[in-house]
Amino acid sequence: MQRYRIDIEYDGTAYSGWQRQAGQHSVQAAIEQAILGFCGEDITLRGAGRTDAGVHATGQVAHFDLEKDWPGKTVRNAINAHLQMAGEQVAILQADMVPADFDARFSATARHYLYRIVNRRAPLALERERAWQVARPLDARAMHDAAQMLVGRHDFTTFRSVQCQAKSPLRTLDRLDVTAKGELIEIRASARSFLHNQVRSMVGTLKRVGEGAWEPEDVRAALEARDRKACGPVAPPDGLYLVRVDYPGT
Repeated sequence: MQRYRIDIEYDGTAYSGWQRQAGQHSVQAAIEQAILGFCGEDITLRGAGRTDAGVHATGQVAHFDLEKDWPGKTVRNAINAHLQMAGEQVAILQADMVPADFDARFSATARHYLYRIVNRRAPLALERERAWQVARPLDARAMHDAAQMLVGRHDFTTFRSVQCQAKSPLRTLDRLDVTAKGELIEIRASARSFLHNQVRSMVGTLKRVGEGAWEPEDVRAALEARDRKACGPVAPPDGLYLVRVDYPGT
C-alpha cells in the first residue's frame, strides 16, 4: 500500500464544498471519481481543510492510499486527464509518494487563507464569483489596525459558525493582514487551524470598520463578547481562497 500526497487547485463556484455529500457535487467526490477512473481503486480522499461551497483553493492538500505503486507524475497526469474529461474545475498541481504516517489534515502545522475584495461601484466582469465586490469606499489601513485586535490566542466564539463542530473555540491566529493596491483589498490569515466560517466572519466584521460603521476597538469588544450575535455579517465565499498548507520540513 502506497500513500500519495496531492496538491490541488480548484474553482469552488460550482461545488457544494470540499466534503463529499450525498446528492451534491463536491471537490472530494470529483477527485475520488477521477482516481477510480484512472486505476480502478475506490479510495477515500483525506483533505487538509473542508472549504465551504463557493470557496476556492490554490493550495489545498490531500492524501490517499493505492494498492499499486505509481510514479507521482503518472498519478498527477492521469487524475488530471479524468478530471478534464469530466469537465471538472479542479487541477492536481503535484502528486508525490509520502510516508504512511503522513496525514494531510493532522500533520499540517499551518494553513494560509487569502480573501479578496474588489472595492468599486462598477460590477465585476472578470472577477465575478472570484472576489467580493464592495461598492462603498473602504479604509484598508483602519481594517488592518482592527485586524491586529484578533491576532494571538483567543476564544473566537464570536467568529465561529453555530454549526461549527470543533470541540473548543480557542484558536491561535498568527497573522491577519489587510493590504490595498488600487481597487483590490487583500486579507491574509494564517493559523494552525481555523473554526468553521472564522475567516469569512472576521472579514465581514473588518468591512464594517473599513466603511466607517465601527472603530477598531469595536472589533476587540466583539471578540471579548464571545457571542455570535456580536459578529459582523459573514463575508460571501466568492473571495476566499485556501492558498497554502504547511507541514514539518516544508
